[in-house]
Amino acid sequence: MEELVVAKVHGAVGHLRLNRPNKINALTLAMLQELHRVLHLWAEDPKIQLVLLTGDGERGFCAGGDIADFHTALTTGNHDEFLALLSLEFDTDHLISVYPKPLITVAHGITMGGGIGLASHAPVRLVTAQATMGMPEARIGYTPDVGGSHLLANAPGHFGEYFAMTAASFDGADALFLGFADVVITEQLADSIFDELDDLVGLGAADIAATFEVLHAAPESRKLELEQGWIDYAFGAPTLEEVLERLGALVHPAARKAAAAINANSPTSVAAAFHSVRAARAEQNLRGALDRELRLAGYLMHLPDLAEGIRAQVIDKDRNPQWMPSTPAAVNEAGLLMLLED
Repeated sequence: MEELVVAKVHGAVGHLRLNRPNKINALTLAMLQELHRVLHLWAEDPKIQLVLLTGDGERGFCAGGDIADFHTALTTGNHDEFLALLSLEFDTDHLISVYPKPLITVAHGITMGGGIGLASHAPVRLVTAQATMGMPEARIGYTPDVGGSHLLANAPGHFGEYFAMTAASFDGADALFLGFADVVITEQLADSIFDELDDLVGLGAADIAATFEVLHAAPESRKLELEQGWIDYAFGAPTLEEVLERLGALVHPAARKAAAAINANSPTSVAAAFHSVRAARAEQNLRGALDRELRLAGYLMHLPDLAEGIRAQVIDKDRNPQWMPSTPAAVNEAGLLMLLED
């Protein structure tokens, strides 16, 4: 059987490569176990001074967790087993964020959900301008996880609430502005990144990022800044109800598009996303955000929306989920807040 995570050591450089390109490197339990094992092993190996994490295939670095596996767990009663998988995934993301050696990630193509967890917490975060990134969980009845609430909370203004609630994606060229990457690079450099590493061995993460910035940076985008006025006005309201009211009153075409996206998403997920980002912004701690996200996951996977959302978007692909409850007013916001404050 072909290895789904390939780990190779080249001198002082350890290279981890996600190797499931036919599924855009969607993460399975076995892949997460191997990533966690090797990262721990290399952290303690004095011979390895630099670690590189990439994803194989032209389609993307990592599309996230294996949604089909998630659906199977939900519909066969294996909730606890899948919650254990998520716990391992979150622990791996946290390990990446505190890694004791320079760890370089290269996000290209589709980098969503769990792919963000691997790519955007690393000490050195490279991204191609053409990458498609985001936290699309509200579209399937779930909520941003893998530390996504923490990343979104630290985006400028209230872009965090906007992206969490709409489940919209953004380009790699926007990732620097939003705080999901350190340097935008070309597709050509991403393909040949390993050839650049010999001269970087022995440098710290900040110096490695600065080297890529000076020698190889591609243009980043600031186009999102043009949208910040109406986004901050609408999504900066003090309550979820007021956010939705402000958004509905705006005539800006982009605001109407955002309102339509939110209305198509699970109302429970939209509320969870809103409050999760707000809690992460108040605390400013990745570990705390991951713990809250795991509590939310354990709650949401027992509600009907998650299985229904995956069915509608991934399994049957009819794009017509029947959410329960179907309106924001009927969502148990108090229950969500209790989970976040635990």
